[in-house]
Amino acid sequence: MPAFRSFRDLPVAGKRVLVRVDFNVPIKAGKVGDATRIARAAPTIAALCEAGAKVVLLSHFGRPDGKRVEAMSLRPVVAALEAALGRKVAFAEDCIGASAKAAVDGLAKGDVVLFENLRFHAGEEANDAEFARALAANGDLYVNDAFSCAHRAHASTEAVARILPAAAGANMAAELDALGRALEQPKRPVMAIVGGAKVSTKLDLLGNLVAKVDRLVVGGGMANTFLHAQGTAVGKSLCERDLAATAREILDKAKARGCAVLLPEDAAIAAELKPGVATRIVPISAVPADAMILDIGPATLARLEAAMAECKTLVWNGPVGAFETPPFDAGTTRLARKAAELTRAGALDSVAGGGDTVAALAQAGVGEALSYVSTAGGAFLEWLEGKTLPGVAALAA
Repeated sequence: MPAFRSFRDLPVAGKRVLVRVDFNVPIKAGKVGDATRIARAAPTIAALCEAGAKVVLLSHFGRPDGKRVEAMSLRPVVAALEAALGRKVAFAEDCIGASAKAAVDGLAKGDVVLFENLRFHAGEEANDAEFARALAANGDLYVNDAFSCAHRAHASTEAVARILPAAAGANMAAELDALGRALEQPKRPVMAIVGGAKVSTKLDLLGNLVAKVDRLVVGGGMANTFLHAQGTAVGKSLCERDLAATAREILDKAKARGCAVLLPEDAAIAAELKPGVATRIVPISAVPADAMILDIGPATLARLEAAMAECKTLVWNGPVGAFETPPFDAGTTRLARKAAELTRAGALDSVAGGGDTVAALAQAGVGEALSYVSTAGGAFLEWLEGKTLPGVAALAA
């Protein structure tokens, strides 16, 4: 990961500082439903205000496809942002042009303005140079505090960083530090847990991880494809049978790299996936043709808990069972609590991310107990895949 400058190194007093944040948050009936991303951006904004900067916030919201869509306005975010900061926040009706300039010209030191949705302009997602220059015209310095948007080469994440002196915000820096510790300079042994429904969506991820970690746990529906590839019958479980050869290639690569791949040895099965359905535990070699594998069994859980206890670093993306439907949340919940226990004891550096993973950790009551939980989604996944993130590369010192 490239070295990058911190926003604390910038001479911000009296300067207009463009800050790329991610306020693409759930809004219902005009109110923010989950303010986690706002809360995570607040420390950077507050520090800039206290240092005497004139803070200009840039964010997208939804997919308006380059057109003004009032239902996708960022105006409802202002109240939640003011609550998080404990100060007033102005709102500009556009992110470029006369209204944006007037809003910035009216700022005093320590003031904050939130610009309207960047994606109301097609130039944002096109990474258009002219649009980027129009954004940059309202700033003297640039800070990116939106790792969740760093995998996209958009005008506000990549092009503006090439125009103005650029640095990483506190949230961006924390994310980069956590991810760097987890895979680039980890304490070994390293365990990765990769779950979810389909192998096809995580081929690049699996290919990168087997070259970097010591133990790879494959769970969820994607484990069934690996079991099938090894000749194990998986009944009517979710399984991408056409990817059996690919699964075997991944297993061969893991073996060559000295990475142990841990697959289920027993499972919780049922005739269908629904609450209250009759379930039973069977060895993985004894799944009936009319049953579905929906969670790991107790023997697998014990094996994974023991393996985790022997590791120093954990990277987690995806549940190991159908956690949304009890009782098939049991395996994921127990593993999450074990990771939290080891982290609290100082024995494990644990980094997790991805929408389902964050939801599963919260459901297990340990959302704040791991070393770092990323809300970045696609950017977190692309980092795990070993890809260069344009928004990060643009900050390279």
